[in-house]
Amino acid sequence: MAKKKAVNKRTSVSKPKTSTKKKVARTSPSTKRNPASTQSELKKIDREIIKLVNKRCSMTVKQIKSDPEPRKAMFDPKTDEELRETIEKLNGSGPLTNNAIRGIFRQILSSARRQIHPQRVAYLGPAYSYTHLAALERFGEGADMVPVNTIGAVFEEVNRGNTEFGVVPIENSTDGRVVDTLDMFTRLPLRICGEVLIAVHHNLLARCERSEITEIYSKPQALSQCREWLSRNMPQAHLHEVTSTSTAAQLAATKPGAAAVASHQASVEYDLQILVEGIEDNANNVTRFAVIGEEVCNPTGKDRTAILVQIAHKAGSLADTLQIFKKNKVNLTWIESFPLRGEEPGYLFFIDFEGHVQEPHIKRTLNELEKRVVRLETMGSYPRSGILE
Repeated sequence: MAKKKAVNKRTSVSKPKTSTKKKVARTSPSTKRNPASTQSELKKIDREIIKLVNKRCSMTVKQIKSDPEPRKAMFDPKTDEELRETIEKLNGSGPLTNNAIRGIFRQILSSARRQIHPQRVAYLGPAYSYTHLAALERFGEGADMVPVNTIGAVFEEVNRGNTEFGVVPIENSTDGRVVDTLDMFTRLPLRICGEVLIAVHHNLLARCERSEITEIYSKPQALSQCREWLSRNMPQAHLHEVTSTSTAAQLAATKPGAAAVASHQASVEYDLQILVEGIEDNANNVTRFAVIGEEVCNPTGKDRTAILVQIAHKAGSLADTLQIFKKNKVNLTWIESFPLRGEEPGYLFFIDFEGHVQEPHIKRTLNELEKRVVRLETMGSYPRSGILE
């Protein structure tokens, strides 16, 4: 009997004590320690980020001020493009998108430049139109943005000196040239000093259900770029052209049964629901925006030059003119014709090509053109831009 009791005593005491100690040791400390440790690490990282962001801003201010021409150094498309390529390469696969990383750096640079001199930029408004988004990509939110109602008004603001720069759409991969922009280049002596290429993705925005939509608003180019989708999917809705996608979003926010074709940012700004994303007919829909002003850009090795040419109105004159580019091995990237005003017969030609006016073969080409054509105006040489999503 004594042996039996001893055995029972040993087993009943030792087993529970062992298992209880193990459970407490394994679970209790880690449960209490991890959240506090993570929070502490996050605070440390936040301090480092704030310190480095402000240091980057201060160094940018110092760099600009040390330049012999600080105001000129504030508009430097070459450096901006090189920085974009660098940070996207460093970012790799994220997890932050290249858009997000680019936005962070854009704010730093824009804030630094504002400390030296606030840049004024006119654009085709209202806010959150695609032209506004292009202007923000180039100049950041630190610039003083001036929305105007027409492309012509953008040119006038720059020409009168009310703003230093203007941003206007010049061509689209689906619809081609933007006539109003090309027309203004024939009227005012402004130069192109940069470009912004935006991948344009249109969305159907509204505050009602899709089945309740009776009217759809947008600018003519946006409706044209979505014509097939709208025809197939919204045949019951009447299409209305307005001056911009932002104006369309404003109408969709106030009119019952109205929808807009506009950007994702417009949906946020005007509190609209995105009913359908990416309704553009061409998935590779890209709009090129021109930055207009008085700045002269130095060669980068990856440049584009724009010229305006009037040739003699006779058989073979255009072919003879284009032969000059071929002979000098200049790659044409765009050519558009525009009829002359008034009674004079003939056309003006807008021509884009690779290269910079300071390069020897481009100088030679322009000298030969000048001897052959009726009129030649160089509208600017500027760095080519990558496509931004």
